[in-house]
Amino acid sequence: MTEKVYFNHDGGVDDLISLFLLLQMDDISLTGVGVVNADSYAVPAAEASRKIIDRFGHGTKLTVATSNSRAVHPFPKEWRLAAYSENALPVLNESGQITTPAVAEPAHLNLLHQLQTTSEPLTLLFTGPLTDLARALAIDPTIEKKIKRLVWMGGTFLKQGNVAEPDCDGTQEWNAFWDPEAVKMVFDSSIPLDLVSLESTNNVPLTQAIRQRWASQRRYPGLDFIGNSYAFVPELSFFETNSTYYLWDVLTTCYLFDPSIVKTKEITCDVAVTFPADGRTFLTKNGRKANLIYDVNNSKFFDLIDHLAQKVN
Repeated sequence: MTEKVYFNHDGGVDDLISLFLLLQMDDISLTGVGVVNADSYAVPAAEASRKIIDRFGHGTKLTVATSNSRAVHPFPKEWRLAAYSENALPVLNESGQITTPAVAEPAHLNLLHQLQTTSEPLTLLFTGPLTDLARALAIDPTIEKKIKRLVWMGGTFLKQGNVAEPDCDGTQEWNAFWDPEAVKMVFDSSIPLDLVSLESTNNVPLTQAIRQRWASQRRYPGLDFIGNSYAFVPELSFFETNSTYYLWDVLTTCYLFDPSIVKTKEITCDVAVTFPADGRTFLTKNGRKANLIYDVNNSKFFDLIDHLAQKVN
């Protein structure tokens, strides 16, 4: 049975690869794409999204909306620059034109209007901050009943997150830290939530062996695209940092398509909104229910990526 999905992402390398993979998934019908100015700069990220749909979408008719949401805590500039490199990839620019339309209205309104007019509930896939969803809910809270579930990459229940900024205590994950109040609004809703946190991806790091796996299959255009895209991500193989790369967003996307690659458990959680812990997600008996991914079958996950990518000519 086909699942209708609206995809909101924040333009990082793994977000754009997630879009590529979604376009290869049988029984997933994308209804729209929104791009947030978070782990990227929105203009090149939105252009790259449109080009990916053109090149790898098998004729799918979609539109891409650019968000005008802004950060409480912006991502580091150095991380965001990869969107320009991604947008310049030759495989995305061979035709010299972009045919997938850009939407005139901002992404939160595009999401709102799709939910208001859909004849059946939509699944929301968010691999960046939740701001556009929170803004849509603020305008029309009744759209909750039009949301089948939210699959979100965000938060962590570890003692240390992946944020190292002067205005935080280090417990946060970036997608939650970008706009903590938006996370709180969504958490306070009744929308069913599937959650991929930082620790969910511990078994799927980006390693040299994985890079070589993709390089050895570059005869497939899809795997060549994935390999070239991840070349923009630093190796970081000789020392451990808080930005060591795991396949956060790609796991979230692949879980949507094939839940058998992970193990989940039910938790109750909440989010802090006061300094210096704003954006920290935590377990609490009085929190909201969520399904948390806590383990991944490494071989099934990477086999799935290969399978999907090999579908592209």
